[in-house]
Amino acid sequence: MEELPDFLQYFVIILLLGFSALFSGLTLGLMGLSAHELKRKAELGDKEAQKVFKVRQKGNLLLTTLLIGNVAVNAVLSIFLGSITSGVFAAVIATVLIVIFGEIIPQAVFSRFALRLGAKAAPLVRLLIWIFYPLSFPVAWILDKALGEELPTIYSKQELVKLIEEHEDSGDGVIDEDEERIIKGALTFSDKKVADIMTPRTVVEQFDKEQNIDEEFIEKIKNSSFSRYPVYDADKDNVIGILLASSLIGLDGKEGKKISDLPLQKAIFINEEAALDDALALFLKTHKHLFIVKDEFASVVGVLTLEDILEEILETEIVDERDKYADMRAFAKKKGGARQ
Repeated sequence: MEELPDFLQYFVIILLLGFSALFSGLTLGLMGLSAHELKRKAELGDKEAQKVFKVRQKGNLLLTTLLIGNVAVNAVLSIFLGSITSGVFAAVIATVLIVIFGEIIPQAVFSRFALRLGAKAAPLVRLLIWIFYPLSFPVAWILDKALGEELPTIYSKQELVKLIEEHEDSGDGVIDEDEERIIKGALTFSDKKVADIMTPRTVVEQFDKEQNIDEEFIEKIKNSSFSRYPVYDADKDNVIGILLASSLIGLDGKEGKKISDLPLQKAIFINEEAALDDALALFLKTHKHLFIVKDEFASVVGVLTLEDILEEILETEIVDERDKYADMRAFAKKKGGARQ
């Protein structure tokens, strides 16, 4: 060591500090990246993720390589620092240089730009893995057997909603306000029940099967905002089918027909406690657009439409030119309050 000129010793110290910083930064930066997240980004075409994933997928081998390299460099660095000074001062100098320039600064930088810097350093990391392989592989193999594979990060629905909100609030254009609303609606609609969004019976148009189809009735249907109507037999809880407004096309009310003379669509019943995702699955299975909602006592309490579920997913009211009220539940509450 004494044979080296002073300037060369300082050069070696700076070089070792650089390697110490590199090992320390790569350890925090690369190990802080999720292998599963990198794989997902790589499959989506992210070039930087593709480079980093190649070295990050074997996490224990990478960790062992970087730590062995870091410890070795810091040990040699301490020896060189001890050669140019001695005693307590040497210990202080070594500690300050290693902690500040070999640990704190590189880790702060790599933690913020881990993917970008990791992609640039990937070829060097592969070389280091090859160099330290005889030492790092046995340790990594033991860790793999003892700890098993890395588990992916699993988020709850609430956490996913917060992630979506953060992406929209960031203003980077990745997710806009409409996309945020729809994604949140799709994630949370299954937590609600049919009773939460159905149209209450108090504002549902129902007809007795013996209802005469006269001019007044046809005019009423024409002016209505609905296209489907529950039909009952004597008792409103005894729904026997669904009348389609389109069934009245071609009738002028002078034929003397009753609703029972027309073809009725089969009524599908659903419990008010059913989850909305189950209701949507049933809509898709039956190819229907309206269900009759019953409570635990088999009483009709309202109707549920496919549009109701879509509105819940989109988190907005779907209103067309025939709709008289944007929110039938709000109208039902207002109507009920007016009666009181």
